[in-house]
Amino acid sequence: MEQVPNTGEFVIKWRGDVLKVSLSVGRRRRGRAIFRTDIGGRGSSVPAWRDVEMSDIGGGVFEAEIPLDEVGVFSGKACFFPEGSSLPEWPEGDNLRIKVESEWTKRGNSIYTVFPRQFGSFREVVRRLPAIMDGMGFGIIQTLPPFPVPTTYAVMGEYGCPFAATDFFSVDPAMAEFDTASTPLDQFVELVDAVHARRGLLFIDMPANHTGWASTLQTHHPEWFKRREDGTFVSPGAWGVTWEDLVELDYSRPGLREYMAEAFLFWCRKGVDGFRCDAGYMIPEDAWTYIVGRVRREHPDTVFMLEGLGGRIETTDALLSVAGLDWAYSEMFQTYDRSDFERYLPGAIERSERYGTLVHFAETHDNDRLAKRGRVYARLRVQLAALLSWRGAWGMTNGVEWYAEEKVDVHGKSDLRWGAQDNMVGLVAKLNHILRENPAFCGESRLKMVTRGGGNVLAVVRKTPGAPDTLVLANLDCSCGCSVDWDREAFPAPEAFDLVSEAKACLSGCVSLAPGQVMCLQAGPAARRPPDEAAKPREASLFSWRWPRDAKREFCVPEGAMVEVSAPFRFRMLIVDPLTGET
Repeated sequence: MEQVPNTGEFVIKWRGDVLKVSLSVGRRRRGRAIFRTDIGGRGSSVPAWRDVEMSDIGGGVFEAEIPLDEVGVFSGKACFFPEGSSLPEWPEGDNLRIKVESEWTKRGNSIYTVFPRQFGSFREVVRRLPAIMDGMGFGIIQTLPPFPVPTTYAVMGEYGCPFAATDFFSVDPAMAEFDTASTPLDQFVELVDAVHARRGLLFIDMPANHTGWASTLQTHHPEWFKRREDGTFVSPGAWGVTWEDLVELDYSRPGLREYMAEAFLFWCRKGVDGFRCDAGYMIPEDAWTYIVGRVRREHPDTVFMLEGLGGRIETTDALLSVAGLDWAYSEMFQTYDRSDFERYLPGAIERSERYGTLVHFAETHDNDRLAKRGRVYARLRVQLAALLSWRGAWGMTNGVEWYAEEKVDVHGKSDLRWGAQDNMVGLVAKLNHILRENPAFCGESRLKMVTRGGGNVLAVVRKTPGAPDTLVLANLDCSCGCSVDWDREAFPAPEAFDLVSEAKACLSGCVSLAPGQVMCLQAGPAARRPPDEAAKPREASLFSWRWPRDAKREFCVPEGAMVEVSAPFRFRMLIVDPLTGET
């Protein structure tokens, strides 16, 4: 017997998709087949298995189509009951595992990380959203931890570190403007609402592995923290560095994971759409399984992004495939020349396709500024992060677009060079437009490295069902020009259209690239049409509208599609025909 998708396989789908499963049993065999799965069986706290009847389509083949309307990680396996027998026959291998992600995450997942302290306040970030979201086209705003920080006891640096949170249920009052009509938390919610008004998502950085010294948690539950044999508290660290302004939590202690699940839920109830899980690899898998499960029951579309830098890759795989976290940080920002890319990228591509998207950050707050190595280098890295992304999932830290050179100081307040005349705002806007509107960059893309010949160059081809193939060429040398060649069977077109320069390119031989130049080539007429006329990606069959997140959201629903309306409490809904006024 043969099942498709194969037994033991791990597949990624999105809420609103349909999972198609077939079982081949042999032409001469008669009987019935079922697909046994926990999809659709999670209405209670304990997953329930159910049997989906498979249709006999002839030739010894049975098929089933299962609508995917829940977010999470599920399992299933087909079996066959021979005619006259009640004993099932199973194909060899483990269960098929299906990871269903929110339909939000199918495309255009561009992330702009803001450190509110560098702007001055939450409200000042709101004032910059027209430039960040409307101008540059970012769809996700991610803030460094917004929580209160130490100000006197164990404060380090001039302002204290945002990762040294003292209260997971509040915000730093220093990031609020004095207002007798609103609290600092109210002003943070203003930021959430302003992002949602632009149809974007807001993520916060959640350092759930540790707190700052003298935090509320340490004061009231010191037993939830790691201690050495001499009774001293433990500070976490990585890469040979100890973060002395932090105190590490101990998830083996009863009660901590329940507390932390409530902290995540608190922010979801304030409208937060996702979390960067700082040092998430240091938190046990079973704790994440519990936290994610608790959050998904109430806020199923919440996105969890693992910061697993410094941890074992096996831990990242488990947290994405078992615990249910959605995304993880890519380490592509630490690849510099062709040999680095050839060593890292194939495995990263496979991992993104199999377990969950690895997000390419051009620069994070932990790294030196890209522009410190030059403007050409900064543009090169931004283009690589965006154009080699999965489902448009890439990001950068505030100031990259302005060629800021002063490293982000989490204990201080670095300069952003905001508004500088020399900038790459236009380039970033173009990249986000390509990722959002071009069908090649959404859904189930497959990437493959196809570089041929010598030189410090890169060639990667992207194939997406129903969209033109795309070839990304890059000269990784920022000091001199170079020619690049590629596997012609992977991208055989004699000419193509460069989405970056918006010019035609002849591909009859090797392509010459200027220092740090990147080309994104597409063949076929779809690549030459204006963006608003380009082929649209297939629409999901299920649309979700949730109050209060979508109170100002409008979207078109294709004929025959379904709309799910939800709220955190009981409600009545009135549907009005805008043309006739009928209800």
